[in-house]
Amino acid sequence: IITVEDPVEYQIDGINQIQVKPQIDLTFANALRSLVRQDPDVLLIGEIRDKETADIAIESALTGHLVLSTLHTNDAPGAITRLRDLGIESFLMADSMLAVLAQRLVRCLCPNCREPYPARDVDRRRLQEVLTDLPDPITLYQAKGCDRCGQTGFKGRQAIFEVLSITDPVRSAIVADKSAGTIARLAREEAYRPLLQHGYQKVVEGTTTLSEVLRVTSLF
Repeated sequence: IITVEDPVEYQIDGINQIQVKPQIDLTFANALRSLVRQDPDVLLIGEIRDKETADIAIESALTGHLVLSTLHTNDAPGAITRLRDLGIESFLMADSMLAVLAQRLVRCLCPNCREPYPARDVDRRRLQEVLTDLPDPITLYQAKGCDRCGQTGFKGRQAIFEVLSITDPVRSAIVADKSAGTIARLAREEAYRPLLQHGYQKVVEGTTTLSEVLRVTSLF
C-alpha cells in the first residue's frame, strides 16, 4: 500500500507514505508516475486536483491496481460531473470506477443535556419526504448546553455517508453522459441512499438535530 498525501497527517505502520513537495517538482502526478512502476497493490491519492492526476489514477485502476482518492463535490453522483469537468472521458470512468462515497460531519448532541420535544408538523413532513416507517409520535431532540459540553449543547461529531455503487445500470448511464441527478435517481432504484436519508436517521435516533443535518447538507 502506497499513499501520496499533502500533507501526511498521520504516520501509519506498514504503509509507504509520500509527502507531496511541489518545490522539488514532486507533485501528485509526478509521484504517481513513479509509484505505478513499483506495482503497488493499493494506491491512495490524497486528492485529484487536475486532469493529469486523474488520468494517471484511472490508468492505474484499469491496469489492476486498487486506487483510492478524494474529490471536492457536493455528493457522490457529483464526482462523475467533477471528473467530466476535468476532461475525463465517460467510458473511462465507467470502466475504472467501483464506487463513490460521500460524507459530511454532523455535531452530536450532548447526551447529558439534550432536550426532547415532540416533532412539529413541519418537521414530520420534512422527515417523511425521505424516511418511511416513522414512529408516531416522533420525539426529536434539541441542544441546550451544560458544563460538560461548554454550554454549546453539542459534544463530538459523527459522519453521515452515502455510497454510490457503480452497478451495470449506473455504468451505462455514465457512458451515456447522463447528468448527476439522473444517475442519482437511477441509483435510488437499487441500494443508493442519499446523505440526507442517513442524516435524518441520526435525527430520529436522537444523535443530532434536524437543523444540524440541514446545515451540513444545505449544498444540495
